Amino acid sequence: MPRDSPARHPHANCAKSTLALAEAACAESGARLTPIRRRVLEVVAEAKTPIGAYDIIDELAKDGTRPAPITVYRALDFLMDHAFVHRIASKNAYLACNHSHGSGAMVVFLICETCGSANEISDGRIAVALATAAKASGFSVRAPVLELSGVCAECGET
Repeated sequence: MPRDSPARHPHANCAKSTLALAEAACAESGARLTPIRRRVLEVVAEAKTPIGAYDIIDELAKDGTRPAPITVYRALDFLMDHAFVHRIASKNAYLACNHSHGSGAMVVFLICETCGSANEISDGRIAVALATAAKASGFSVRAPVLELSGVCAECGET
């Protein structure tokens, strides 16, 4: 079994790492990681697969108070603006990011059709190649996100 497989991957460590990166970035930039933003980030970071907004609300409700959807969506907007989470459009779900890249950086997701896991990869060569091709076509990229669907190493080819 691969070390970073969904079954054995230490998500609690990811959550701590993601929160620490977010807190440090906010302290440096002066942005406010309010309690609700921090808690939403924590829920997303602890999820084993990309998580939808209403599933986030359900998790937050376990704390005793069910937040309004707009509250969670505003927190998610802040977290996306600061590249602490990414939205996977094909799943309408969110994934925590513990990479330290800017909000405009190219993001490539590898999404497993079997287990639902999603992993982010980063390769500057891919970003340059796609930006160059887009520019040559007269296209201006505003949301540099690429989603690749397939089967992860843990699930294997069937």
